[in-house]
Amino acid sequence: MKKISAFLLMGFLTVSLSAQEVGLQLYSLRNQFKTDVPGTLKLIEGWGITKIEGGDTYGLALKDFKKLLKTTGLDVVSVGAKFEELENNPQQVVKNAKAYGAKYVMCAWVPHDDNKWDLEETQHASKVFNAAGKLLKKNGITLAYHPHGYEFRPYEDGTLFDYMVQNATDYTFELDVFWAQHGGADPLALMKKYPSKFTLLHLKDMEKGVKGNNTGQEDHETNVVLGQGQVDIAGIVAEAKKLGIEYMFIEDESSRVVEQVPLSLEYLKGLDK
Repeated sequence: MKKISAFLLMGFLTVSLSAQEVGLQLYSLRNQFKTDVPGTLKLIEGWGITKIEGGDTYGLALKDFKKLLKTTGLDVVSVGAKFEELENNPQQVVKNAKAYGAKYVMCAWVPHDDNKWDLEETQHASKVFNAAGKLLKKNGITLAYHPHGYEFRPYEDGTLFDYMVQNATDYTFELDVFWAQHGGADPLALMKKYPSKFTLLHLKDMEKGVKGNNTGQEDHETNVVLGQGQVDIAGIVAEAKKLGIEYMFIEDESSRVVEQVPLSLEYLKGLDK
C-alpha cells in the first residue's frame, strides 16, 4: 500500500472538475480498512482526493478517527445513515452528521422482504425520508436517498422512482449511475428529467454485457474503471457540471479497487481538458 501511495502522490493533485469535486465513497476500501485504517486513509490522500463520503470509524474511537482524517486532509462531507435510524432515531443521525461537520446524509437501502417492492413500500419510504429530511434540513443538513435499482419498477405512466421524486418535499437524491442503469433506467435521462432533485452522484461503471434486474444486487466484480463500461460516464459528468452538482463520489466495490481508482481519476481528469 505504501508503494502505491508514493507513486500516486507524484501523479495526482486534488481532483476537481470546474466547481465540482470528485470524492470517494469509503465503502470502496472496506476490505483495506479491516487491516490498516491509517494506511488506507493515506492511500486516499495519495490519490489527491480530499472529499469523502463515510460515517464509519472502522473500530476506532470517533476522536481518533477524526484525528487521522485531519492528518490526511480528508473532509467528510457526506455520511451514511441506515433507514431504521432515519425512521426511529433521526436526532441521532443529526448528531452523527454534525460530529463530522457533514453537509449531507445519504441512505443507500430501504429494507424489504423477498424482493417485494411496490407502492406500499415506496409510500412508506417517502414518508420516512420526508420526516427525517425536514429535521435534518432544520439543522443545515441535506438528506439524499440513493436508489439501488428496485425503485425503477413500472408504476402508472412511469416508475415507482418517479413517485418518490414527485413526493420528495424534504429530501433529495444521490444518483448512483450504476444502480440506476442496472435497474432499467437511463441515469443521464433522469438527470435531465429531474434537474433539481439530484444533489450528489456515485460514479460507478458497469462491465459491458452485464444485464440488469430489479433486485438491487450484482456481482461486485462487474465494477470497472470509469469510461470502460456501459454507463455513459462522460455524458453524466458533463450534465453534472451543468446542474452544479457539488460532489461526485467514485464508488468501486470490486477487489481491484486500489488499481482501478487511479485509472478512473485519470479518465475523469481527461474529461476536464
